[in-house]
Amino acid sequence: MPMSMPASANSAHDPGIPAFLIEQAEHALQQEFGPLERAVFDAAPDGILVVDRQGIIVGANPALLRLTGYTEASLLERPLDILLPESARGSHGRRLQQFFAHPHERPMGRIDDLTLRRADGCLVPVDIALGLGTWRDGPCVVAFVRDVTETRRLTERLRHLAAHDVLTGLANRGHLMLQLREAAAAAVRHGHTAALLLLDLDDFKGINDTHGHPVGDRVLQQVAQRLRETVRTDDVVARLGGDEFAVLLPRVDSPPDALRVADKLLLALGRPMHIDGLQLAVGGSIGVACCPQDARDADALMRDADLALYAAKADGRQQPARYAPALSHAMDERARLTDRLQHALRYGGLALHYQPQVDVRNGAVVGVEALLRWTDPELGAIPPARFIPVAEATGLILPLGDWVLHEACRQLRAWVDQGLHLRVAVNLSPQQFRQPGLAAQVRDVLQGHGVAPALLELEITESQAMTDPTQARRTLTALADEGVTIALDDFGTGHSSLAVLKQLPVQRLKIDRTFLQHIPEDTTDGVLVRGVLALARTLRRDVVAEGVENPAQLDFLRRCRCPAYQGWLFAPALPPEALAARLSGEAAGGAAAGAMGCHSA
Repeated sequence: MPMSMPASANSAHDPGIPAFLIEQAEHALQQEFGPLERAVFDAAPDGILVVDRQGIIVGANPALLRLTGYTEASLLERPLDILLPESARGSHGRRLQQFFAHPHERPMGRIDDLTLRRADGCLVPVDIALGLGTWRDGPCVVAFVRDVTETRRLTERLRHLAAHDVLTGLANRGHLMLQLREAAAAAVRHGHTAALLLLDLDDFKGINDTHGHPVGDRVLQQVAQRLRETVRTDDVVARLGGDEFAVLLPRVDSPPDALRVADKLLLALGRPMHIDGLQLAVGGSIGVACCPQDARDADALMRDADLALYAAKADGRQQPARYAPALSHAMDERARLTDRLQHALRYGGLALHYQPQVDVRNGAVVGVEALLRWTDPELGAIPPARFIPVAEATGLILPLGDWVLHEACRQLRAWVDQGLHLRVAVNLSPQQFRQPGLAAQVRDVLQGHGVAPALLELEITESQAMTDPTQARRTLTALADEGVTIALDDFGTGHSSLAVLKQLPVQRLKIDRTFLQHIPEDTTDGVLVRGVLALARTLRRDVVAEGVENPAQLDFLRRCRCPAYQGWLFAPALPPEALAARLSGEAAGGAAAGAMGCHSA
């Protein structure tokens, strides 16, 4: 086959070439050119090349001359090899003779990757249809030559899109799985280690909710760039969807090397991102699984890396975790907890207990903090440290937070009806805090239960406020405008900026329990607590110290003039009936003690 090109001059096989052009062109080659035939030959949109039995070019139309860059004088009577790439020249003569011996039509589209060599040496992708004709009483090959540069470019583009993520340009899930299967098979066959790293951005939804999806898209693009820059060119970086990424290391020396790569990736992500005048902190968690140590095929490796990723999130995020067999049990528990928590939200099992907040000077209860408790008929009492991470990972934290807010306000109404006017503090999860319209939602709940806004205190952690101070100030201001009290929880752990703190409409700071654990023995913690109290007084903020468990801690707070505390020294979190009974008993006891004092005086 000349030029290693398929083809046919038959329009039935190639609708792109008009039938009358093909028929008249072949007719022109079988006799002397007349005026009409010459006009057809010259006007054909595709190149027409005529080659005799010896492989000599005997005819070329203007379209072919434009395609090849040759003039008619420099092309005619030259060997066909002049238009062939070097790799095709050696075998072309044999194919040409085979074609003459067994002529047959060949339509376009039969063979891929055909190229034609131009006069300037450049190779042009082409498609070719072939037919047999007669030229000056001898047989010849008639080739219709079409430039398919744009078609090939489009094909490659479509092929790329089929294997890559449009937003980031990284490999997509399908392409990653192909590469992962090859890497796992090679690792098992040759005995080396391949590793899969699954990465999930921490709190990416907050960026989208706060700054909009265009900013979120820019973050994903910067994440993709940093991941590519951190690993080797032979490693595969993929976006699996949303804020999930993967890095395939086809060959590493050992599993610890894969963990070291994970550390480098997290370090690269930890650098602040500057987008549209914003400085954003983006972190992540990474799960690592190795082949053949942890799994021996692609699907199992993906499952194990996902389990490791979940473990990394549960252990505090911003760190990698490698798969261990025990994680499979943890995943089973996660699934079971998710199912039972959904059941509790529908049918009951959740409750709020309330821990008193006490005036340091006189021991009067000045408020309570609502703490969620869950008792399941199958699993028994489940501590928050066990189910809250599951709720956050599965999205159940939002309906759970809604339930807590409604239940706290319902209980507030009941206490007010009993004559108890207590301020109740409710913790907001990061997902709740980012919800659009949070202030309106709180207003609706308060009005629905007939509760005065001043009786409700909403707590966010210091870390939440510092993650995005602009959004925090906007949301907290809207909440304060509704009349509720705002408290900053876990104060001292979130590296607050004094300038930011001054701008937040926060009425109360809560000193984190970690600073009270070793007081009064730890003088450093004592200095920190005194510093927080001095800062609060300067800013005219109230303070509650958490986690007070012994008289020495309370005595220290009293000497430091801390306004209030909560902790097991006074009472654990109590069911509402037990709390009401205790408060009533203390009120009665206080009245009796007062009467006795007056009598003795």
